[in-house]
Amino acid sequence: RCQAPGLAATAASPPSDPPLSPPSPLHHHLCLITQQSPSSSVILQAPSLRLLLSPQTQPAHPYPPPSPAKTVVFFAFIAHRPSYHAPSPTATMRSKFKDEHPFEKRKAEAERIRQKYADRIPVICEKVEKSDIATIDKKKYLVPSDLTVGQFVYVIRKRIKLSPEKAIFIFVDEVLPPTAALMSSIYEEHKDEDGFLYITYSGENTFGSA
Repeated sequence: RCQAPGLAATAASPPSDPPLSPPSPLHHHLCLITQQSPSSSVILQAPSLRLLLSPQTQPAHPYPPPSPAKTVVFFAFIAHRPSYHAPSPTATMRSKFKDEHPFEKRKAEAERIRQKYADRIPVICEKVEKSDIATIDKKKYLVPSDLTVGQFVYVIRKRIKLSPEKAIFIFVDEVLPPTAALMSSIYEEHKDEDGFLYITYSGENTFGSA
């Protein structure tokens, strides 16, 4: 809530954000309803909110309000810090397979695989960095097109010898794909420009669901 003499205005303040360095104000528009228009520009401040109220007004409705109160609607500029988002654990993570093999070599290999095995999908599966889950012994897979995501997860569990009581999550472009989705559909939607589908796995839900 922000208040000034002769002026009552209510605004929802954003949640308290972690400190940003350096701060980068972000401007938005907010429509406020008050009982009185300011006679001059007024600046209202709160811990994480700054309002600049100008005397320029705009009616909320083309017809006069039914009540005798002179309700005025005006627009204010809000300058506040954008919501803080913790950096993604793999925001700067690059596929080790990409580091070990140049783009042209990867692209040529993916094209050769697709030509020779039309019903197979070239997949690169790697562990999310810093995850405490076991590291897979094989990164490259030729996956049947009609295999579901859930079935592929089962294959990965077997490869890393994961016990039944432990969880595993796989991610495509940092999102959990639907378990019932076909790998062919995931491939067509998320394949890399080199022709491979890159999948990462972790023992924790590091990102989110599709």
